[in-house]
Amino acid sequence: MDEQDRQRRGRVTARHHTGETEDTTLLERRDPSFLRTDPWLVMRVTAEFVEGLDALANIPPAVCMFGSARITADDPMYPIAREVGEKLARAGLAVITGGGPGIMEAANRGCVEGGGLSIGCNIELPFEQKLNKWVQLGIDFRYFFVRKTMFVKYAEGFVVFPGGFGTADELFEALTLIQTGKILHFPVALVGSSYWQGLIDWLQGPVLQEGKVSPDDLELFRVCDTPDDVVEHVMSVLSRKKPTDPRSEPVVQPHKADAQ
Repeated sequence: MDEQDRQRRGRVTARHHTGETEDTTLLERRDPSFLRTDPWLVMRVTAEFVEGLDALANIPPAVCMFGSARITADDPMYPIAREVGEKLARAGLAVITGGGPGIMEAANRGCVEGGGLSIGCNIELPFEQKLNKWVQLGIDFRYFFVRKTMFVKYAEGFVVFPGGFGTADELFEALTLIQTGKILHFPVALVGSSYWQGLIDWLQGPVLQEGKVSPDDLELFRVCDTPDDVVEHVMSVLSRKKPTDPRSEPVVQPHKADAQ
């Protein structure tokens, strides 16, 4: 059989006159600067996705709880977050947090006390942030966007306590995903009406009046002041969850192009 008629499968093999094989290249010690190249970073990101998906694939239905890492147990919101975590656990839900102190610690603590699975998704920061002692399943992430994907993928809803930029980031990402039909029947509860009132005034004022959002967009979340209100809202939305064509949802309309 002529070489040109031979059929091969697998990768294309190039024969070099040097005699060097792929094994030779693999086994050489090389300059470690390749660790900062884009192809290598893609592999690290992929590995982090695999690790996160593998760790969380078998958890029960869960709710993410967000809020400031800067508060202590003396803050009035700490016992409320702790009670919400406990009540969600008693309702059969796991609780996912960023794994740090403050509101996150309170939520994880309450979940443990309620007999639920307490999960912490920690993030690498310039100054080390350790997982709080109430986390039962902890995952460390290098990349914010991988961690944020896990929050949304494995949560049935978000409960958002007073917090700063990171808390606002998670809140508005969830609202955008709901508004654009990426996630459906996803309850979002803001805890503490006095804290969030300024934001709501802004949304109902210039944002709505100038047509930057629609009136129904302001129905994507509920403001709650008690743990019972939070849990009632979460369970009420989840009880209506069913397979749905995103285009049939009132908040998902052709003009909703805010995320583009």
